[in-house]
Amino acid sequence: MANSNSSSLTPIFFILNGVPGLEASHKWISLPFCSMYLIAVLGNSGLLYLIHHEESLHRPMYYFLALLSFTDVALCTTTVPNMLCIFWFNLKEITFNACLVQMFFVHMLTGMESGVLMLMALDRYVAICYPLRYTTILTNSIIAKAGFITFLRGVMLIIPFTFLSKRLPYCQGNIIPHTYCDHMSVAKVSCGNVKINAIYGLMVALLIGVFDICCISVSYTMILRAVVSLSSADARHKAFSTCTSHICAIVITYVPAFFTFFTHRFGGHTIPHHIHIIVANLYLLLPPTMNPIVYGVKTKQIREGVIKLLFGEKGFLV
Repeated sequence: MANSNSSSLTPIFFILNGVPGLEASHKWISLPFCSMYLIAVLGNSGLLYLIHHEESLHRPMYYFLALLSFTDVALCTTTVPNMLCIFWFNLKEITFNACLVQMFFVHMLTGMESGVLMLMALDRYVAICYPLRYTTILTNSIIAKAGFITFLRGVMLIIPFTFLSKRLPYCQGNIIPHTYCDHMSVAKVSCGNVKINAIYGLMVALLIGVFDICCISVSYTMILRAVVSLSSADARHKAFSTCTSHICAIVITYVPAFFTFFTHRFGGHTIPHHIHIIVANLYLLLPPTMNPIVYGVKTKQIREGVIKLLFGEKGFLV
């Protein structure tokens, strides 16, 4: 440990313990996580290439999907390689500053993912409620500005996490019972008062997660009203089927996210710690793994685009 000033102690490094209680099974635990990571990187990279390559997919919906895929690859790459080093080679040390950097990117990118899902809900709202004005409302300029604002929101709200964590005294050890550095896991190692950290973390959850979910809920309420008002059952089915992949992505993202958030704050004594750690890792890995699969299966244009690229068939995309 090294003195940063007379009143606080800053560790030179932290030790990430992996999954506490299951150290003997680390290599077995690593297998599904490694497989999911490979699927996530290959699947999302494939989506990015397909959207870039196929002019028929140069539409607002697929631009937002490309942004989601890029965010997903960056998110799981921030944590999984380091996690596998812990599981495979027992390399548990991470420098204090590297831990803060990892913490920033984990929270910033999860906030970015939530924001992109919200933008995709607004995209579906405009597409279904204002189909004739879809391309004039969601221009490339608007899409770029929306993406930048979502990125900027994440950066501005998450930067304080690093300063709030850096100011804490770490005088009772440097062992983090986790596979990566996140805000509350680092704060709980401190022997100082973490009330400000907890309050600010809750504020960020409200400003990002709750705000995005409210926007998504309002968008889908308006979509349901528009779909129900359609006279044809076939038209209703066709309109709502364009939303099914996005709804799946929302469920895959927010269910483990809420579980992780609430167990961190309210379920620490009732849920085994190793369950919390495993779910926290799934929270970062499951959406990047499943999103390209869901969109590939549920979205006709992407499915046919893959066939066209693989087999050179013409005239599939509409």
